[in-house]
Amino acid sequence: MDISANSSNRSRPVISVDPVLAIGDVMNLVAKALAHQGPALNFTNEAIESVDSDICLIVGTTGSTGTRKTVALSSTALLASARASLDYLQARPGQTWALLLPLHHIAGINVLIRALDLGTTPVDLRDVTEYVNTDFSAVVPTQIFQALNGDEKLLAHLQSSKKVLVGGAQLQEDLLHQALDAGISVVRTYGMSETSGGCIYEGTPLKGVGLRISDAGLIEISGPVLTSGYLNNEELWNQQYRDGWFTTSDHGVIEDGILKVLGRSDDVYNTGGEKVSLTHVDEILLTAFPHLQWCAVAVDDAQWGQRLVVAVSGGEKPSIIEVSAVLSSALGDIAKAKQLLVFDELPLIGIGKIDRAQIIDRAQREFNV
Repeated sequence: MDISANSSNRSRPVISVDPVLAIGDVMNLVAKALAHQGPALNFTNEAIESVDSDICLIVGTTGSTGTRKTVALSSTALLASARASLDYLQARPGQTWALLLPLHHIAGINVLIRALDLGTTPVDLRDVTEYVNTDFSAVVPTQIFQALNGDEKLLAHLQSSKKVLVGGAQLQEDLLHQALDAGISVVRTYGMSETSGGCIYEGTPLKGVGLRISDAGLIEISGPVLTSGYLNNEELWNQQYRDGWFTTSDHGVIEDGILKVLGRSDDVYNTGGEKVSLTHVDEILLTAFPHLQWCAVAVDDAQWGQRLVVAVSGGEKPSIIEVSAVLSSALGDIAKAKQLLVFDELPLIGIGKIDRAQIIDRAQREFNV
């Protein structure tokens, strides 16, 4: 379907949402847009004047390698997502949500829509130092890490919530167990802007959502939560959407009806003819050094084909010799890190998604300097 923006036959005007608007004002705009009583809402920095009449919201999404896409979402998709989420959580009218995520991301917008459906207004806890208790919260793994590593007020807030949705990036097993042991009622979610946010909770599709694995091992999703497409990029959308199914960039398997996300399609790197999972590298390092945040990337290398580069942030950091010793013990010498990049904070795209392109760029600039 052609959903190019600003075409002369587009019938719904679009307004950009100012990120500094009060939550109550944004809620009013969202409510009118969902009811088709107002313009479509643009949560990106792009100039968009009009869209198809069924498009309600426009959000941007960026893959970990930097590809920018503009996603058009209908009221049908957004409400299907919100109501399926509330059904899973057994949420009741009058219960409250905390807003801890930015509104330019689908996860933050979803908090508003779920609250609207419950007849409440989210408690805005972005950029605060004091927290209040709510029934539900939605965060990214980075915030879980922060809560478990010194942010005691955030930890207390999350502990008080009936359920805490965690998405935006994969929550590693060690961090999950730390969170559960700390009394946080975590619900791991999987999804993306193209699926109106999280649509698979704890490996199980929400009501109305279809799930399968392609012949290439990629996760595919169907159902009413799917986007209407990419604005101004019909070709890219048609590459990923066929016969009602959206093909993600993630490998996965379904075991006993439960989805296990194995990692991105670019997750496996090849060095000296041997293959190593970058996700597995991250998990090993988090187990060995749980107080730190890790991200392994593969960088093209003339000698090895690709070399392993490890980025780290947090407290006291190990040396590259210590890192390589841990990885070699677990995976063999092929997993020795060739570079260790130290960050004050790992660079992010959107919410909680590590900017691997920025890490790779720094690795290339600093190699053999």
